[in-house]
Amino acid sequence: MHTLAQMFRARALVSAHPAESTLDVARRMCEQGVGAIVVLDGERLVGIFSERDLMKRVVVAGRDPARTPVSAVMTRDVVTAGVRDRVADCEEKMKRAGCRHLPVLAEGRVLGMISMRDLLRDELEEERQELRELRAYLHQAPLEPLEG
Repeated sequence: MHTLAQMFRARALVSAHPAESTLDVARRMCEQGVGAIVVLDGERLVGIFSERDLMKRVVVAGRDPARTPVSAVMTRDVVTAGVRDRVADCEEKMKRAGCRHLPVLAEGRVLGMISMRDLLRDELEEERQELRELRAYLHQAPLEPLEG
């Protein structure tokens, strides 16, 4: 198994400020095609806001997204991953926390976000590569005569 550093694709970090409205943050999430966004006060991670937070803490709670700051509805106890964490450990963290996104940190600074989909996609590619290698090996191996 490899680490996030080996699979992490550099993408622009999509973030929000704690005072932004959930409406503005939700729009940015839609524009960027992400399911969760880190909430930063300067460079300090103060929370994460996900589609699940939007549904449970804003829509179902009957709050006005234009008037609700993201800081009021974000998840504050953020489970994070380190850039040197193993992919399998990240999957386990997500399962234990019941979440689908982990901010990835290096030296306390947020580098980006990794999703369960990213981890599964990477795992699938790893399996496909292993299958290609096995097929190549089998096609190159001399055939043993059948005993009979």
